[in-house]
Amino acid sequence: MADTAERAGILPALAEVFRAHGYEGASLSLISRATGLGKGSLYHAFPGGKAEMAACVLAEIDGWFEANLYAPLRDAERPVEAVSVMFDAVEAYFRSGRRVCLVGVVALGSERDRFAGAVRSYFARWVAALADALGRSGRDAGASVALAEEIVAQIQGAIVLARALDEPALFARAIAALRARVAAAG
Repeated sequence: MADTAERAGILPALAEVFRAHGYEGASLSLISRATGLGKGSLYHAFPGGKAEMAACVLAEIDGWFEANLYAPLRDAERPVEAVSVMFDAVEAYFRSGRRVCLVGVVALGSERDRFAGAVRSYFARWVAALADALGRSGRDAGASVALAEEIVAQIQGAIVLARALDEPALFARAIAALRARVAAAG
């Protein structure tokens, strides 16, 4: 098996192949072209094949969201500021609506059941961390959960709509509207 650094260097290219083609459409030929590695090298790095590659990509995404969204939302001394920082991070990560949510792609695809735990955890932890921050900013617990679910759902919907209409500005408008919604609900 390849070392951790070698595998980590491959993950961004793998993620883009899965984003562009979905799990089923991500053939080893496409993966090989994107990573610059032959099939033998890919299997050396990922003995479990494409399923292991996808699991590692999802784990990498999970790590990024944990470090940049979930933990800051949970741990912030000023939760209102943490929510604002979350919106900034979301805009940066999804490249202002130009990048699809790979976890969302997996959630909607035929591979959903294979990666159900990772998908469920991603969305559940996002909602929980956001609801916690909203609650610590003085909102009722039930209202915080409802608003957190609404925000995550609207972010995901805005990603899809911005990509479908090829209008990234739609994503920016949706984020601005969500920021205003949070401010008004406070």
